[in-house]
Amino acid sequence: MSKRKIYWTLQIVGWTLLIMYEFVLYTLEYGFDRTNFYSSIANILLGITLTHIYRLVIRRWNWSTLPLPRLALRGIASVLFLGLIMTVVNLPLDRKILEENLMNQPFVFWNYYAGWCKNLLAWILSYTVYHYVEQNRLTDYEKIMLKTSMREAEAKVLRSQLNPHFTFNALNSIRALVFEDPSRAQISITQLSNILRNSLLADRRKTVDLQEELKTVVDYLELEKVRYEERLQYTIESNPQAVYWQVPPMMLQTLVENGIKHGVSKEMGGGFLEVKSDIEDDTLIILIRNTGNLISAPSNLENMDSGGVGLKNTAERLSILYGKGASFRIFQEKEGVVCSEVRIPTLSDQMQLLQVD
Repeated sequence: MSKRKIYWTLQIVGWTLLIMYEFVLYTLEYGFDRTNFYSSIANILLGITLTHIYRLVIRRWNWSTLPLPRLALRGIASVLFLGLIMTVVNLPLDRKILEENLMNQPFVFWNYYAGWCKNLLAWILSYTVYHYVEQNRLTDYEKIMLKTSMREAEAKVLRSQLNPHFTFNALNSIRALVFEDPSRAQISITQLSNILRNSLLADRRKTVDLQEELKTVVDYLELEKVRYEERLQYTIESNPQAVYWQVPPMMLQTLVENGIKHGVSKEMGGGFLEVKSDIEDDTLIILIRNTGNLISAPSNLENMDSGGVGLKNTAERLSILYGKGASFRIFQEKEGVVCSEVRIPTLSDQMQLLQVD
């Protein structure tokens, strides 16, 4: 049943039960009176009409969005005003029906007024509290959806920044192979094709399996081997249980590229790069070690990569996708060895929501 049907059902049933209850009590004591019966029907219609007007007012001027004290003042004022209308309408009619009894009661007007205000207070309080709570719930929901949309938009922007990083150097490496080693050039073109395909798919996928990301890293490292030859040595080790762990696409490739660009390439004799992944306490831990020395402070990620994109981007993507459960840091593990550490928890409820396009 829709909210509108529920509202009208409660309106009709509620006012009918209230007014007819008083009519039944009167009938049991004084007998059936047709005039009083018609008056009761009129009160039912009047009560429904006045409270429905109140509903239209509270929705039209968005009273539910007001601070609670201001909303309470408006609610009290509405009770007093609507109670006055019900009293002014009913008192003259009841004077004719129960003239003798009413004349013997002091403060007749105020007794009537208090009775109607009590009934209207119950209705207005119930409806106003419900509408206030419902409005706040909808507002919170809209904020969550807006925040989710903004984080998704940020994630797409960050992913799109990753695409061109490796392309230029890879093309130069392949060009050098075309005449020297055509078969090797063909393999390199295939590897570059795989990387570009994964890069394009990164805009459509929020996460990928770790094993797929590692394949991209291998393709990238093999392309870099064309440039550095024996100056670049690399190893990749992964826990078999971690291969299906969900990671941001092209994230490891960015970190590996950073390690080569700012570490291995700076050394005359080249260096090594090592990628290890393992699981500890339901958290994926990825360590990327490479030859090199940190020049900037570890906390200043923006200045540690050209354009301020790669490392800063990694930290932002992890925060957007996994929240506080994920972390990224880069530090000097020992002299001549820099380590990048990524910690990724299992897929959160928020991330699962983002996975649904």
